[in-house]
Order: sequence, then structure tokens, then C-alpha cells
Amino acid sequence: MTRNAMEARRSELLADAAAQAADTAREMGLSQDRADQIGAAVADRLAENWSGQVLSFPKDHAFKLSLREREILAAHRDGASYSELARKYDMTERGIRKLIRRAELRDRNLNQLGLF
Repeated sequence: MTRNAMEARRSELLADAAAQAADTAREMGLSQDRADQIGAAVADRLAENWSGQVLSFPKDHAFKLSLREREILAAHRDGASYSELARKYDMTERGIRKLIRRAELRDRNLNQLGLF
């Protein structure tokens, strides 16, 4: 890979990190402007803290659910509505729905790892 291609990939990674962080912040109810600021700050910190390192992200990595995600998922399974959870965790209903969908998928994947 040429130097310019490597630089483009690095820029793409940081741009994606900024976009993902901003999307998550918006899902949690922050304004567009605040979410974009958070996204840019995350990308800046990644660049400052990890510049010069070679990183590899495994494709099949199953990551643990955070304590907050486990709490929300358990409350939802116990019958709490999306609106109740959104108010309790200061999120939008859409954000809660997306979080639960991701958490259920990860929870299912983690539980199936022991089958093989």
C-alpha cells in the first residue's frame, strides 16, 4: 500500500470514528451541534493517543455489554416500555430502541459462543 493510500485509510478511520460518535450522541438525545463536537473530539483524541500505532480490529470480535446496556436490556425484558426507559436514562425513544436492538444482538452472539 502506498503512503497516500495509507494516509487516506487513516483519515477514513478517523472520519468514521467522528461520525459514529456523533451518531451515538444524537441517539442519546444531544443536539446536532453538540453531537458533532463530541464526534470531532473523539477523533482528535484517537489521533493524539494512538498516532503511529498499527491497529487490527478482528471481524468476529464479540464485545461485552456495558453495565448500562445490561440494565436497560433487563428492564426491557422485565416489561419496561421504551418511553419509560427513555425518560429514566435521559435518551430518546429511538435511541433506546436502537440500543436494545444492538444489545439483544450482542447478547445473543455472546450466549452462542459457548455452543462451539
